[in-house]
Amino acid sequence: MKKKRITNLVVYVLISLLGLIMLYPLIWLVFASLKPSREVLSSSRLLPSEIHLDNFSAGWRLVRPYTFDKFFINTFILVLSCVACSLIISLFVGYAFARVNFRFKSFWYSILFLTIMLPSTTTLVSKYVIFSNAGWLNTYLPFIVPSLLGVGNGGGFFIHLVSQFIRGIPKELDEAAKIDGCSTLGIIMRIVLPLCKPSLFSVAIFAFMWNWDDFQNQLIYLTKVDKYTIALALRSTIDASGAENWGAVMAMALCSILPAIIMFFCLQKYFVDGVSTSGLKG
Repeated sequence: MKKKRITNLVVYVLISLLGLIMLYPLIWLVFASLKPSREVLSSSRLLPSEIHLDNFSAGWRLVRPYTFDKFFINTFILVLSCVACSLIISLFVGYAFARVNFRFKSFWYSILFLTIMLPSTTTLVSKYVIFSNAGWLNTYLPFIVPSLLGVGNGGGFFIHLVSQFIRGIPKELDEAAKIDGCSTLGIIMRIVLPLCKPSLFSVAIFAFMWNWDDFQNQLIYLTKVDKYTIALALRSTIDASGAENWGAVMAMALCSILPAIIMFFCLQKYFVDGVSTSGLKG
């Protein structure tokens, strides 16, 4: 028993050290946001010599003539629209692959897997040409429409995740609902949707974080400052003026990751259930 306790203690210490190493960049960012600008890159000390809370107010006004609340609103509009579209397409297409028998079903499911394995950079030029010809540049349509069609960030993976979850739900529930006169849409909304909440929460978390962090596509399709997201606004601060005010830049960088962290911790229980379970529990 004593040997087991010592082993457990060693394991806990190693896990704690590993967790501390992984969290160190975030810890550094927190303290850097409180440092005087001259110390952010020049000093090797973790703790600031003096705390500058005014970094946050200064950072909020770094991108003239706008303030960062404008960019937060833009980002939430883009990201939440993509999340909603990803949830809708994942539920309905996932149900079709899990329950509906149609011609060439295996072929289309293989195509779905190909979209998961295909690097996004291979379609970058073709997508830009299509969206440019459609007049969608400097709008959020290049992000929202692909998400609604299941070809946005993680679209194929989301459909596969929900489809596999639905396969674990007993078909007898669908058959009982049909006997009671329920339509296919009614089955999806009244039976499948409530039982698929864990997988849909997982889709929501992944879609939120991947679209929130999607700097490359935002840089390509958004060039007007009034359409900028948080990622682009932060990039625009790293110039001659931003380099003189690194404390403010770090403060805004810290603010930019808080929504994703808060969302993950609020929904982590559902996220774990969605990844680790399949359908109903016995």
